[in-house]
Amino acid sequence: MAKSLGLIGCGAFGSFMLHHIAPFFQVRIYDRFRDLGPIGQSYKVEVGTLAQVAAAEIVVLAVPVQELGALTLEIAPYLRPGTLVLDVASVKLKPTEILAGNLPTSIDIVSTHPLFGPQSGKQGIAGLNVVICPIRGERAGCVARFLKEMLQLKIIETTPERHDREIAYVQGLTHLIAKILVDIELTDIQQTTRTYDLLMQSVEMVRYDSEELFQAIESINPFVSEAKKRFFDSARRLESRLSRHAAAAPAMEARV
Repeated sequence: MAKSLGLIGCGAFGSFMLHHIAPFFQVRIYDRFRDLGPIGQSYKVEVGTLAQVAAAEIVVLAVPVQELGALTLEIAPYLRPGTLVLDVASVKLKPTEILAGNLPTSIDIVSTHPLFGPQSGKQGIAGLNVVICPIRGERAGCVARFLKEMLQLKIIETTPERHDREIAYVQGLTHLIAKILVDIELTDIQQTTRTYDLLMQSVEMVRYDSEELFQAIESINPFVSEAKKRFFDSARRLESRLSRHAAAAPAMEARV
């Protein structure tokens, strides 16, 4: 008999997850901010109360990082001993601190970060990366085997600190650059190069990400400030070099 899985949070990523996990579990979903009737019917999963969903054998928290503190305190009384709790947050140090601090010691915790989303995974998720951070208990290996064998994902096991240090560049800078390009509003450009097309493809992958996700990536990861400083310092050095070259150009032309 399939294990019960409670999914708390059915936003863009939570709903996207259902397509991939519903075939393997008895799924029940909860989201205080959304009408889940259509989602439940579409994926043939039950809609339940917070208490009912938190009573599952496996509980997945797919809510913004900013909501994890209050949510974990709210579900703690409903969790059964031996429950496996996972999150899918884009940062790890703060969420794992919250989960370990707020959930009962009888609860196993595995923190995950799927390195893809509804846009980058719309053609399928096989072969894409997912990060696993074992936090409490011995079930990280079971999670890794399911993700690898059933969903065909590539597993990267690491610590919350190393995750956040690397993701500060992998997402912190790329999402920042994408937001800048979205703000510039480059439209109706016909004379493109392959390099430009690839850049704009990366922009499209994150264009519609929620503001909560963007703020979590940029503000909650403690290593992003260093990454941004290095980026903007380098940009200023490059701007200065270009300015010096531009200033020297008229003199060079005069000599010619």
